[in-house]
Amino acid sequence: MRKFKTESKKLLDLMVNSIYTNKEIFLRELISNASDSLDKLYLSALEAKDNSISRSDLKIDIVIDPDQRTLTISDNGIGMNKDELEKNLGTIAHSGSLEFKADEAKDLDKVDIIGQFGVGFYSSFMVASKVKVISRAYGSDEAACWESDGVEGYTISDAERESRGTDVILYIREDEDGEFDRFLSSLAVKHLVKHYSDYIRYPICMDVEHQEPLETNSEDASSEPQFVTVIENETLNSMIPIWTKKKSDVSDDEYNNFYKSQFYDNEDPLAVISLHAEGTVEYDALLFIPKEPPFDFYSKEYKRGLALYSSNVMIMEQCEDLLPDCFGFVRGVVDSPDLNLNISREMLQHDRQLQAIEHRIEKKVRDELAKLAKDDREAYAEWFSKFGHTFKYAIYATYGGQRDLLQDLLLFYSAREQKLITLKEYVEAMGENQHEIYFAYGDTAARLAMSPSVKSVLSKDFDVLLCSDNVDEFCLSIMNSYDDKQFRNVADESLDLGTEEEKEEAKKVEESNDGLFTAMANFLGDKVTKVVASTRLTDGAACITADGPVSLGMEKYFATLPESEERPQAKHILELNPKHSVFPVLQAAMEAGDAEKVEKFATILYSQALMAEGLDVEDPEGYTKAVLSLMK
Repeated sequence: MRKFKTESKKLLDLMVNSIYTNKEIFLRELISNASDSLDKLYLSALEAKDNSISRSDLKIDIVIDPDQRTLTISDNGIGMNKDELEKNLGTIAHSGSLEFKADEAKDLDKVDIIGQFGVGFYSSFMVASKVKVISRAYGSDEAACWESDGVEGYTISDAERESRGTDVILYIREDEDGEFDRFLSSLAVKHLVKHYSDYIRYPICMDVEHQEPLETNSEDASSEPQFVTVIENETLNSMIPIWTKKKSDVSDDEYNNFYKSQFYDNEDPLAVISLHAEGTVEYDALLFIPKEPPFDFYSKEYKRGLALYSSNVMIMEQCEDLLPDCFGFVRGVVDSPDLNLNISREMLQHDRQLQAIEHRIEKKVRDELAKLAKDDREAYAEWFSKFGHTFKYAIYATYGGQRDLLQDLLLFYSAREQKLITLKEYVEAMGENQHEIYFAYGDTAARLAMSPSVKSVLSKDFDVLLCSDNVDEFCLSIMNSYDDKQFRNVADESLDLGTEEEKEEAKKVEESNDGLFTAMANFLGDKVTKVVASTRLTDGAACITADGPVSLGMEKYFATLPESEERPQAKHILELNPKHSVFPVLQAAMEAGDAEKVEKFATILYSQALMAEGLDVEDPEGYTKAVLSLMK
């Protein structure tokens, strides 16, 4: 028995029990090692000008023996002699592949070697009570056997193998729960190969059982169908990843079928993005923008991220670091040989390479959506109605940090155009005398269009964005401006579109009717901060505006929160239209000293102004009584 050369059982225990989070990873590691062995053989044969080695003959075989409880991964690659077995397997964390890559004499443009750390082989001991490695080196007539139970050490002895290559034989552990039995199932192993190693460049073959119907006498219709078990040697992996191909070489049907099968969507994707980067950071990426959000897209359970591969080996199913939250709907694959992985190849090390890939993907997705918005507005508008909330929330949640990335992808409903438009289109349509972007927030665009505040702005020939998404106002408030044009809520008290003549006239009305305005304000109490003459109203008798940081739109949103949470309210200002026919009636009641009638009018006008803005009337019974009493 030879002892392990580095630091012993403690280090081996760490690798087996702590480094890998999933026991099934061992199969990925052993297949990757076998692929490396085939790569090394092919490159060595090229350098030696050995024409007897054909890449088409290279493969990986998996053999399951349930009776002996063994799982064998074999390759016909470069193999190892006794010294190499001692060096590569007797020394934990020694990587023959890494050493092979570091040899500057090798032409690494011809091959990808992914074994970097030399610990993948030892993941076998997570599932095996004993591991035996039988190997015969390329160009040698002798074979050797390395054997260990993964506890203290190993043995190396002479062995027999007909040809070059390596057999890794795992004696699968037994336990009461049967946890390890699945690694002796051909169906389970087939699934793991497809999941982790589907795009290894060499065929991975295994005997797989199938049930086929047994031919019976066709005249005997009453007999039940019978089946016979047939064993066929199958190639388990696809080998050629679709994302490495040029977009011009792949049909739409191929992309659609890959997307639907890999990401479990019944619909074809809205758009396909293919990226191939060379230079400082090399990678291939295939991205899909879905037409429909998954059922859990807006829930906490939704998992975003792209599938991450390194040299065609699946590392992570969903790598969140390759996408910003705002593009979490994107599905796809990124494959790069240049990423810095941790020792188990299960997690990324955060570095410039990763950031460079994320930045490029981010820009490409943004550009693709912008192109769609320009070329096919109808399709983009339908898509935006399902996903656009994500963009608005991202701008708000990042305190405007993603404004530049997303602002030109936003759509809002135009009161004047009566369709969805971009902010750029709104600004381009502004007249010379318009200096702000006006918007209103409410339940629906149709209801907002009837708002007195909206009508007053439209009467000045200024367009209004009608916002009905609950995050709209928060998003626009955080953005503050677009193209140096400030956003302005039409229900903001500080909005002043009146002419100097109209302002002067309103001032005179307030001064000459000071008693009326004061009486109405006193009656309404803390419901309003003041009652004023309006310069904004056209045909409405009254309207509500907000004074302070909380707008009417924010008040509507806060009202939807649970009563246990804080629900801030806007400071209301009641604006009266001196040109409306109801104003002289108010004046007459005040002059006649009919305080009760003035109070009823105050209740009615304030309640109607609240309803016009989509706000709840606090005392609907009082409002109804006031209306009915004036109808007598």
